[in-house]
Amino acid sequence: MGDAIAFLTTFGRKGGTLRAGAFGWFPLVGAALGALLGGCWWLAGEYWPPFVAAAVIVVLDLACTGMLHFDGLADTADGLLPHAPPARRLEIMRGPEVGAFGVCAVGAALVLRTAALTAEPASVLLIVAVWAAARALVASVPAFVPYARETGIASTLLDGAPWWPVLAVPVAVVVAALGPGLEAAIGVVVGCLAGVAVLIVARRRVGGFTGDVLGAVVVVTETVALVVAAGRV
Repeated sequence: MGDAIAFLTTFGRKGGTLRAGAFGWFPLVGAALGALLGGCWWLAGEYWPPFVAAAVIVVLDLACTGMLHFDGLADTADGLLPHAPPARRLEIMRGPEVGAFGVCAVGAALVLRTAALTAEPASVLLIVAVWAAARALVASVPAFVPYARETGIASTLLDGAPWWPVLAVPVAVVVAALGPGLEAAIGVVVGCLAGVAVLIVARRRVGGFTGDVLGAVVVVTETVALVVAAGRV
């Protein structure tokens, strides 16, 4: 569990060593992080207006995750969205530069997350469900999707990667339904489908997933889930 905490958050051992066994802990770490953020969201809402409270939680999430997932979103957008051959896409994603596609993707995600949190009452269970589902989804990816690079962060993990963390997704749907209600449950489902869509695009354009793609899946899943949950059914 320590490896999962260190890899997914700024807590625990600095840097962390990602091993196949860590994937099984991803949903639990996501739920714990969601509980922390959800509790802070509720407290912030008691002190600040909804927009300020929402902005504070978005920034707190960035601090707790070390902006790891948003870095992946930026690199993934720069690599997958422009026209380029697969090898060039992977080269772009590995580079330190951030282009227009990455800036726009990150900006859109931050705006949508803040707006969605502003539009709905604070709910700890909503954040727990969404954050757990997003990490359950990415934890199972190496068991189903090939790794796009010959070497890299996940190249040694494919043989031992478990598939069963994805079973936490329906649990998250139930938690969302029991908490905020139907809109939240639908949000978790649609958010996960949006994350799968990112994986499909990555599979077609670079041949599989990378660490950056997994980060993008987390952000897209969370953001879409929050936006859908803020709607009215």
